[in-house]
Amino acid sequence: MSEVTLESLTKRYGDELAVDGIDLTIRDGEILGIVGPSGCGKTTTLRTIAGFETPTRGRVRFDGVDVTHVPPEERHVGLVFQSYALFDTMTVRENVAFGLKMRDVPQRERRERAGALLEMLDIATLADRRPTTLSGGQQQRVGLARALAIEPHVLLLDEPMTGLDAALKTRLQTEIRDLLADLGVTAIYVTHDQEEAMAMCDRIAVLNAGTVEQVGTPSAIYRRPANAFVANFIGNSTLLTGVAADGRVDLGFAELEVAAATNGTVTVAVRPEAFEFEREGPISAEVSSATYLGDRTQLTATLPDETTVALHADAAETYRTGETVSLSIDDTSVHVLE
Repeated sequence: MSEVTLESLTKRYGDELAVDGIDLTIRDGEILGIVGPSGCGKTTTLRTIAGFETPTRGRVRFDGVDVTHVPPEERHVGLVFQSYALFDTMTVRENVAFGLKMRDVPQRERRERAGALLEMLDIATLADRRPTTLSGGQQQRVGLARALAIEPHVLLLDEPMTGLDAALKTRLQTEIRDLLADLGVTAIYVTHDQEEAMAMCDRIAVLNAGTVEQVGTPSAIYRRPANAFVANFIGNSTLLTGVAADGRVDLGFAELEVAAATNGTVTVAVRPEAFEFEREGPISAEVSSATYLGDRTQLTATLPDETTVALHADAAETYRTGETVSLSIDDTSVHVLE
């Protein structure tokens, strides 16, 4: 497998700057997620790593070797697309073995390697069927098997779960994550779905307008977002303005015992679960909406300073629009943005 390094990676399409000086290292054997809103440069970055795009400036290195101008077929990269891109005129086994055939691997070895991957992905019984007869989840597994058949140094996955139902997506996330970990494949996983990235990936790179806002583990990015963009894109945050001094932050309607890097005006990111419901809490909020989600009730409420917040409430409780609830904030669950 390979370590992938992007050095000042920049890509322009005429006057449009799609990728703006990205410096990023994907460690050997890790699954790195690339997330961000539409148009942030996720797919362009992936296509540049694959060799389908040549950067306007910067370098792509595999294990320190410059592959910026190496054609895609010589990079030993496996690809799994959103559309799966399977050949309808071939059987499942022939689809999986296609890359090996293009590399002049002997027929017997192609068949054995394809069979082993189909067994590994629990779709061996589908070997002689055509892709058009398969479900979305089955096609997704075939696409993954085909990408893995060439034993790639780097596996690139571009929105591979799009279109799958929620239950199947959850099951495949676990299966694919465990499979890639067992194989030790270096994988780059592009998705717009933040929850999918957090479930699948060892680390996440958050992109915005062609630049990297933050790179870190799912836990670090969720608990310690680098800025307001990350706090709002990964999960749901309320951004509160306060004044920091002597290890405390005064929000005006409540005080938090939390240290800030400097005294003065600061922004505090508060996740919904950091708000705690109490009989006589120091904060009063008026409920403006309540949505039952099974494991919890999602509330929208207004704080004394007119800030709208999202709250996670006990699903067993009933809340009405206009009702006032008493809250406190768990100091240990908030993060002061630098």
